[in-house]
Amino acid sequence: MKLAVIYHSKTGTTKQMAEVIVDGITSVEGAKAKAFSIDEIDADWVKESKCVIVGSPVYMASFSGTVKNWLDGPCVKLGLAGKMGGAFATANYLHGGGEIAIQSILSHLMVCGMLAYSGGGSFGKPVIHLGPVAIRERLEESTEVFRIYGQRMATKTLEFFQ
Repeated sequence: MKLAVIYHSKTGTTKQMAEVIVDGITSVEGAKAKAFSIDEIDADWVKESKCVIVGSPVYMASFSGTVKNWLDGPCVKLGLAGKMGGAFATANYLHGGGEIAIQSILSHLMVCGMLAYSGGGSFGKPVIHLGPVAIRERLEESTEVFRIYGQRMATKTLEFFQ
């Protein structure tokens, strides 16, 4: 089953964490995943995917304008309705708006008709309430949580769509 991770990354931080999520997804038997820059999306892969996870750097305590513009327009053509959706963020500061960015992305995905899933607390620790947030200066500390998030999204997507 295919899953897609779509991200906007200006400095490479969000791209790096998207690749960690893909690593987590592909560690689950039966799950295939690819990460795509928001500017270079493989539309066919995304249309075939049962789950789409969107990632953004945090700007001004919210998600990037590039992600907002994509969610408001081009994503509609990808047939996201009925798919599993998730979100993640990277930020410069611990209280820099990561959760607000994730909430905003999830709200947009739900408006598109997607089913939002967070990787939540039902699996135990680490608890991932809405989606993972990585702090740029401490990416290594977040790597395991992002990998686990990918595993949980793949597991739930397989459970839901098989």
